[in-house]
Amino acid sequence: MIFLTYLGVGAVAGILAGLLGIGGGLVIVPMLVFCMTGQNVPDEYIMHFALGTSMASIMFTSVSSFWAHHQRGAVHWDVVKRIVIGIFLGTFLGTCVAARLSNNFLKGFFILFLYYVAIQMLIDKKPKPSRALPGTWGMFGVGNIIGAVSSLVGIGGGTLSVPFMVWCNIPVHHAIGTSAAIGFPIAIAGTIGYIINGLNVPGLPAGSLGYISLSALAGIVAASIFTAPLGVRLAHWLPVPRLKRIFAGLLLIVATRMLYGLI
Repeated sequence: MIFLTYLGVGAVAGILAGLLGIGGGLVIVPMLVFCMTGQNVPDEYIMHFALGTSMASIMFTSVSSFWAHHQRGAVHWDVVKRIVIGIFLGTFLGTCVAARLSNNFLKGFFILFLYYVAIQMLIDKKPKPSRALPGTWGMFGVGNIIGAVSSLVGIGGGTLSVPFMVWCNIPVHHAIGTSAAIGFPIAIAGTIGYIINGLNVPGLPAGSLGYISLSALAGIVAASIFTAPLGVRLAHWLPVPRLKRIFAGLLLIVATRMLYGLI
């Protein structure tokens, strides 16, 4: 029954990711928090498991995404090469910080991030292309920030990297494709970090690898691989702008529900 629940999480996450172009972590993390509450996961580590498992699932699902964008020539690999070192370091260090933060602090940070994303989707305000990409150290710093925040909320970084690249005069479709490629090293570094930082933690449930639930990961990946293409097809004939506003409303409800539980 638990595995079927995780299959459902993956199915919903895959459809929404394909339909709305959002990172699966925004859906996966709160659903995992809900599913793991009351199971054999210690309460103080539920958020850590949700973030780590989300990162691990993105490691699998991001491959098909960035490959599809690459085939359409929408990935700026020069940008990926310039930012990837900062991404790796920032994401890994972010997991080390997250491992030392309390469950409630991580929940509070995630709730604030949900509010930010929901408001951004409702306003739909895109940054004006006003400058070029920064130099080597600038890209390293930006990569650190994107990676660190992504590791703290269990996402592939698109919510941060797409606006940054659009601001730096990269066309929006290319920014989305390049962000998909950046999401892969974020997921790898985040997965490694959450595994290492959770290996020696006592009392973790069976079937876990560090802060990653292997059963949840298997269910999410198995379902989302099949449902993400369905979401992409639906995006071609459903009113996506209206759906984004509806989804933003759902994010506000989820964030408020998590905030109520936290308080």
